[in-house]
Amino acid sequence: MDAVANELDHRYDLADASIAAYRRDGFVHLPGVLGADTLAPYRREITRFVGESTQKAEPLEQRTTYGKAFLQVSNIWESSALVKEFVLGRRLGRIAAELMGTTGVRIYHDQALYKEGGGGFTPWHTDQVYWPIVGNHTITAWIPLVPVPIEMGPLQVSVGSHRCAFGRDLTIGDESERVLARTLKDLPIHERAFALGDVSFHSGWTFHRAGPNRSDTTREVMTIIFMDEDAVVAAPKNGAQQSDLQRWMPGRKPGDHAASALNPLVYSSRS
Repeated sequence: MDAVANELDHRYDLADASIAAYRRDGFVHLPGVLGADTLAPYRREITRFVGESTQKAEPLEQRTTYGKAFLQVSNIWESSALVKEFVLGRRLGRIAAELMGTTGVRIYHDQALYKEGGGGFTPWHTDQVYWPIVGNHTITAWIPLVPVPIEMGPLQVSVGSHRCAFGRDLTIGDESERVLARTLKDLPIHERAFALGDVSFHSGWTFHRAGPNRSDTTREVMTIIFMDEDAVVAAPKNGAQQSDLQRWMPGRKPGDHAASALNPLVYSSRS
């Protein structure tokens, strides 16, 4: 694992053009961030954990729109030392900080999003509607653990939508899909296949979705949510944010530094 760990902590050569693209468009798709050999052991562990955690899931046809979109398991790093090594790798954290222009980042939480073969679309939504965090310096790394061609439902992004004020109160579901499909219609949509090792980063306020998985193979994706190392807890605006505050930042309250035991520092240029 030494070579793998070295890549996870080694700096990725992030081009100025990629930083500019992220700040202009609210996302950037980066090629070759992680090697296949690096991803392989973590994929096995994450897949094992998802399988064990979702073995009692309802049959696909009996689920809601959201339930058909993917199998979701959060904060695997709390339960797996191997996944903790992956989630806390400085390589991804440094990219996140450089894209946002912050001195460093902490973990908010991780999520495995496994869209089963035949699984449905992921509705339009924005992530930060769930997060009681002050400001705009939040970012999600979308990390496929397998190649993701178009037919498997890769990430779709509404380009420039991180600057839009509407729809920020809509949680994911049928209504968000209906309303945002209409209100975002004048913005371009970016969708492209992912080669193994590609990673996409999108802002917490960027609207995104994914198409259905028309293949018979599971689309295996791991996500890591980062926030500014100096992030401050916001007063929850809805029940989802209240639940998130209790689960992902235990012991913190509005106005506090968002640095609970579940929000370790991943990368900082100060140290």
